[in-house]
Amino acid sequence: MSVFTPVTPEQLSVWLKFYRLGTLVRMQGIAAGIENTNYFVTATGGSYVLTLFEKLTPTELPFYLGLMAHLAQRGIPSPAPAIDVQGRMFSELNGKPAALMTRLQGEVVAAPTPAHCSQVGATLAEIHLTGQSYAGRLENPRGPRWWREAASKVNPFLDAARAELLRSELEFQLQHRRVDLPRGPIHADLFRDNVLFAGERIGGVIDFYFAGIDCLLFDVAVTLNDWCVDAGGGIDVPRARALLAAYHAKRPFTTTESKAWPVLLRAAALRFWLSRLYDFYLPRAGELVHAHDPEHFRRILELRIAHSGAAPWI
Repeated sequence: MSVFTPVTPEQLSVWLKFYRLGTLVRMQGIAAGIENTNYFVTATGGSYVLTLFEKLTPTELPFYLGLMAHLAQRGIPSPAPAIDVQGRMFSELNGKPAALMTRLQGEVVAAPTPAHCSQVGATLAEIHLTGQSYAGRLENPRGPRWWREAASKVNPFLDAARAELLRSELEFQLQHRRVDLPRGPIHADLFRDNVLFAGERIGGVIDFYFAGIDCLLFDVAVTLNDWCVDAGGGIDVPRARALLAAYHAKRPFTTTESKAWPVLLRAAALRFWLSRLYDFYLPRAGELVHAHDPEHFRRILELRIAHSGAAPWI
């Protein structure tokens, strides 16, 4: 959510006329994140988040915006796209496709407890269950094909040990592809900074712009690798048990999923090590840019490889 494409108040005021939300009161660029340009927008008609899509195309956007609308209409606390006077969920602003979303209430929890993780697990299961009735189709854009493409681009920057780790894990994942796991729309980036807590309850799940169709268990692994780890990347067992138990209570894990769990934990770590390597070594110019340290997920990947036995809490 960096600012790559600056928007002036004058430009935004003209664009907002298509929404009948009143006049612009204030706007503020959002610095966290790395994919799209985002602003907090306050108009006389309410508070919103403006997103200008730096990579996603008008062909891809209906999947993401439609998924959020589908979830919000069914009680999931996800942003709902505002519809303009022409019935559109997005239109062009300053040369980029742009959408206006409802601004959800709550705060990011930096140091989650098992109680927070339980809420996250239950909400993720509800997203997966609700997503089964969504008609949109788009394969996970950061899936195995992207892993191979990104690896070829970052490999020249790596030392021998990291290059070997990357090569061997890509080979391992290729040999352990699972096509028999339950699939559907996944969030694919449900980190702590994408969940807003309003008191003890989740007030919002945001940033669905890495979503796609993939194994539901991969989404659980991505989420656990952020919410349920200690400072060194090891799994915090009380938090992990809370998250998985709450998820399992709403969408029980299958026997096949339980067996595949160690592989998916590794896959989730690999995906984010690769994306952070890519953003670190091949950054885009931006007015406000926030890149994450790739070493954090390298350590997580090495730990998941070292402790690859079946998890006792599934």
